[in-house]
Amino acid sequence: MSSRIKLHRDGPEFSRLVWGAFRIADSRETSEIASIARTVDTCLDAGITTIDHADIYGGYRVEALFGEMLASRPDLRNRIELVTKCGIALTGPARPEHRVKHYNSSAEHIRRSLETSLRNLKVDHIDLLLLHRPDPLLDAAEVAGVLEALVAEGKTRAVGVSNYTPSQFALLQSKLNIPLAANQIELSVTHTAPLDDGTLDDCQRLGIAPMAWSPLGGGRLFDKEKGNPALVDLLTGLAGKYDVHSPGAIALAWLLRLPSKPLPIIGSTDPKRVKTLARAGEIDLDLQDWFQILETASGQPVP
Repeated sequence: MSSRIKLHRDGPEFSRLVWGAFRIADSRETSEIASIARTVDTCLDAGITTIDHADIYGGYRVEALFGEMLASRPDLRNRIELVTKCGIALTGPARPEHRVKHYNSSAEHIRRSLETSLRNLKVDHIDLLLLHRPDPLLDAAEVAGVLEALVAEGKTRAVGVSNYTPSQFALLQSKLNIPLAANQIELSVTHTAPLDDGTLDDCQRLGIAPMAWSPLGGGRLFDKEKGNPALVDLLTGLAGKYDVHSPGAIALAWLLRLPSKPLPIIGSTDPKRVKTLARAGEIDLDLQDWFQILETASGQPVP
């Protein structure tokens, strides 16, 4: 059962594990409204109430699919928290006017993107809006103005960023009169750079719980041929030791032990797997087991 946490002392309260809806448009089976609802019901049963989106997911289709599901199940809206992201502009049939993949952090685009997301999701507000990627053309003062306005208008409860370095985070925060409530970053036992580059230190200093995307390494954790066979064996052995029988749950428990209190985003559309991964919250990972995982993942002991 997933616990709950405040992203920031002035921010929204989310479930400690988050479900990412990015894969629901991948196949006819997962895009069926009944299938999406079953997965959300499973998440709720496991205490996972926070749903992560982005405008671009599924070629700009995922939010609308999820919105159809919410329209068919209006009882779910008050039981979940919605996160979405904007700022990346993809090429493709859904956006024929885009000649090249690019970023757009203009105030006009951020407002238009959020208002489109609200229509697609069929809701009047979301709980957290994130800027999806750092943009070299971002005007921090302009962006701060539109983010503050969107919060004041009640269209989003809080704002944050994704994939920002500490200095990029600090720049935008310096122009804002409201707190950035989150930084969604890549973080897993196979991607540990945020442990050393100041990102997690900054989150802990500011009292911000980071959101962790790809917390299972995009599946590489469990592939002996493409990944780290020793790590696969270790996680499998520890899954038995902690009686969860899921190496993925051990990998998530490794993240949950970090003092910055990250919120891993799991992307499985299989209700049984969601239920199994949710057991990560039950695991009190031993200190030396934590460092054994780090050593095996990196291939060397700590200095």
